[in-house]
Formats: sequence, C-alpha cells, structure tokens
Amino acid sequence: MAGAAAMTPVSAVGRLALSSLRQVGAVALFALRGLWAVVAGPWYLGQVLRQLVAIGFFSLPVIGLTAVFTGAALALNIYTGGGRFNAEQIMPQIVALGITRELGPVLAALMLAGRVAATMAAEIGAMRATEQIDAMKTLSTDPYGYLVAPRLVAAVIALPLLTVVADIIGVAGGWGVAVGFLDFNPTVYIRSTVDFVEPQDVGTGLLKAMAFGFIVALMGCHHGYNATGGARGVGRATTQAVVSAAILIFATDYVLTTLFTAR
Repeated sequence: MAGAAAMTPVSAVGRLALSSLRQVGAVALFALRGLWAVVAGPWYLGQVLRQLVAIGFFSLPVIGLTAVFTGAALALNIYTGGGRFNAEQIMPQIVALGITRELGPVLAALMLAGRVAATMAAEIGAMRATEQIDAMKTLSTDPYGYLVAPRLVAAVIALPLLTVVADIIGVAGGWGVAVGFLDFNPTVYIRSTVDFVEPQDVGTGLLKAMAFGFIVALMGCHHGYNATGGARGVGRATTQAVVSAAILIFATDYVLTTLFTAR
C-alpha cells in the first residue's frame, strides 16, 4: 500500500505529460493537414476573401484603439523613466522601436486572438455540433480545404497588414502625447523617429505577425473542429482557443526575438 501511495504523484505527472504530448501531436497533425490543404488545393478564393474581410477589416477599430493608447502610455512611461537619467530626448526612438519590433505585432495578435480565434472556434464548433462537417465529407468536400485553409491564409495575410496599421497609430499616439503634453517639437519628434527606425525593425515585427496570424487561425480552427459535447463543448472550445493562442503567441514571440537578436 505504501508503494502504491508513493507512485500516485508519479503516475499523475506521467498522465499529465502523456496528455500534453498527445495534445501537441494532435495540434501538429492538424497544422500539417491544414498546410497541405493550402498547398494542394482546391482553393476557395471566395472563402479567403470573406475571411480577409472578417479578420482584417472588422478588426481595425479594436487594433487601432489598442495601438493608440499603448503608444501614448509607452511615451509617458519612457519620458518619466528617462527623466531620472536626464535622457528624456530618447523617448521618440524607444517608442518607435518598442512599437515596431514588439508591441505592435504582439498586441495586434492578442486582440485578434480574443476576437478572431473565438469566432473561428464558435463557427466551426457549431458546424461540428450540427454535423455540417460530416455532411461536407459525404459530399466529397474536404473540410480542411474549405474551412481551415482559407482561415490560415487570410490570418497570415491580414495580421501583418494590421500590424502596419498598429505601428503607425501607436507611434502617432506617442507623438500626440509628446507634442500635446510633454512640449516636444512635432517636426523634431518625427525626424528622430524616421532617422532611428530601420527597415529590419519593421520587418522583424511583420515576420512575427505572420507567425502569430498562423497561430491564431490554427488554434481557432483546431479547437472548433474537435469540439464535442454540443453547445457546452462549443463554449469550452472557444475559451480554449483564446487561451492557447495567447500562450503560444507569447512563447513564439520569445523564441523569435531570441533568434532575431542573436544575428
């Protein structure tokens, strides 16, 4: 009995590890099938365009508001911190660098995860619950090609475009605070930003955004496609899609930042 009791925590850890590995494997296989559907076709261009509008255009307001307030708050914090070392004048450069390389793509991806991953999981999960996905298979329509591939393609295209918008609005938010409240010269602020930011800074953020877009769509589609248990299962899949997408965005951001800064 003592030996069995001692094995209980070990067994629990083992079960958790095996469950995690199964989940990782299921997501990896789902991603491979989705990518194969993108490559092999058939391509549903109407679905791609529909998803581009849903993911990109309708996400502009929340991305814009998030970016402008983030840029403004970042400017105030950097100005306050720089003032302790008499380095307030570096604020435009640090705001631009922080927005383009890090905060722009990450915050845009998180907003997209909250809005788009949840929507995808709910839509596909409802189709699973009402057996529409099974009907597609009966009609010789590949669900991966019709449901998953267009969403993956649209998210990978849309999020870099949204990141460009977030970068511009975020920097503009910092500019507005600097000029309106911190007595910066508007022309000098813009010149400092333009002279300091390099193409690789923007390119790094856009590459991150492509990876984040793939993650958001993958998590939304995966959890919705595998939803079980009716309406309650769809709700659970929606929550799981948002949480897993957010965690993977942060983890991927760390890995990509390490790779880009190691060059």
